[in-house]
Amino acid sequence: MSFPIERLRRLRRTPALRRWVAETRLSRHSLVQPLFVCEGSGVDRPIVSMPGQSQLSFDRAAERAKRIFEAGVPAVLLFGIPGEKDAIGSGADDPEGVVAEAVRAIRQATPEMIIIGDVCLCEFTDHGHCGVLTEPGPNGERTVDNDATLERLASEAVVLSDAGCDIVAPSAMADGQVEVIRDALDEASHDSVAILSYAAKYASSFYGPFREAAECAPEFGDRKSYQMDPANAREALREVELDLQEGADMVMVKPGLPYLDIVSMLRDEFDVPVAAYHVSGEYAMIQAAAEKGWIDGDAALFESMQCLHRAGADILITYGAEKVAELLEKGF
Repeated sequence: MSFPIERLRRLRRTPALRRWVAETRLSRHSLVQPLFVCEGSGVDRPIVSMPGQSQLSFDRAAERAKRIFEAGVPAVLLFGIPGEKDAIGSGADDPEGVVAEAVRAIRQATPEMIIIGDVCLCEFTDHGHCGVLTEPGPNGERTVDNDATLERLASEAVVLSDAGCDIVAPSAMADGQVEVIRDALDEASHDSVAILSYAAKYASSFYGPFREAAECAPEFGDRKSYQMDPANAREALREVELDLQEGADMVMVKPGLPYLDIVSMLRDEFDVPVAAYHVSGEYAMIQAAAEKGWIDGDAALFESMQCLHRAGADILITYGAEKVAELLEKGF
C-alpha cells in the first residue's frame, strides 16, 4: 500500500492531536515512589547523589507518603537504613525496626496507600551482601549461603506483612526465595499479601546512588554471583518462570531503560503484571544533566516512563514518581 508521506505528519501537527492518537498513555495509577527510611525522629537527610530524595525517619516518611498520595501516586516502596547492622541483618525482621515502624506510620497517615516492602538483607548486614554469609573457606573466601538466607527473608516478609504491607518484594535473588516467602506468608495468615518478585535483577552499574542512599555497598567483592549477568536475556525467562511457579504475583525488571528488551520479552511471554524499576543511576543521570542545562529534566523523565510503558511495563517504579504525577496533572 502506498500513500503520500505527508500523512505521517498530519496527526503530529498539534499537542492535542498527538495526545489524541498516542499509542502509549501513561497513568499515575502505574507509579511507585521509593522511600528510604532511617532511625530517629524529624530526620530529613538529603541524598547528595539523588537530588530531591532523602533519608527519612518514619514520621517524616509518613508525611512524605501522604504528599505523594495526594499528588496522585498510589504506591510507595520502602527501604530501611538501621542504626546498627550485623552479620545476619537482624534489623530486617525486627518488628520494631525502621521499615516496620514506617509501614505502621504510613498506614495510619494514609490508609489507602499501597505499601510495598523490599525484602532483602543488604541494607541490614554489616558486610553489605544480600544474604547470610558462609564460613570462610580455605583461602578466607566467603559467599552468600543461599539456604540460610531464605530463612531470614521469609521472616522479614512476615514481619513487614504483620506491620501492614500490601505487597512484599524479594530482591535478594536467592534461589527459591519466592516459594519460601509464599509458604511463610500463608502460614502466618497473610495469604492476601502479594509478592512482587525482582525476578530479572541484573548486576548493574546503575545502582551506585542507591548504595549511597541505603548505605549498603558490599564490604568485599560484588553481587555478580547472584544477580543476573547483563549479557544475558534468555536467562530472564527462566528466572521469571521459576518465580511464577513458586507463587509470585508480579515480576520486575531492574534496571529499566538499559533493559527495555527484557521488559518487552517478559510482556510477550507472561500474562502477569510486569514492573520496571527506573533505578537510582538512571534518575541521577537525568538530574545531573538537567542541573547542567544539557537536557530538559522533566521531559527526559517523562519520556523515560513512556518508553518503559511502551515496552510493556505495567508498573513504573521511579524516584521521580511524584514529579511524573504532577506532569500528568498538568497535561504534559
